[in-house]
Amino acid sequence: MVDKFLEEFAKLLVDNPAGVRVERSDVDGTFCEVVIYADKIDTGKLIGKDGKMINSLKTLISGCKAKDGISYRVTVKANDE
Repeated sequence: MVDKFLEEFAKLLVDNPAGVRVERSDVDGTFCEVVIYADKIDTGKLIGKDGKMINSLKTLISGCKAKDGISYRVTVKANDE
């Protein structure tokens, strides 16, 4: 659920929504890492000035932590194309 939410939200922020993909990997029962891949020019938009956009995304995801008890780490990386 979190990965689909982040993918749809990220697609609204970037210039090339087709280049956005999200991968989720469960580390253990209480921790999950979510990586947002986007085109190199769009990674800056996802991170935002002084990290404000990525911090906003992390704040939204903290609501999911309250619901399901899983901690999330959200990172943004450029596509390797």
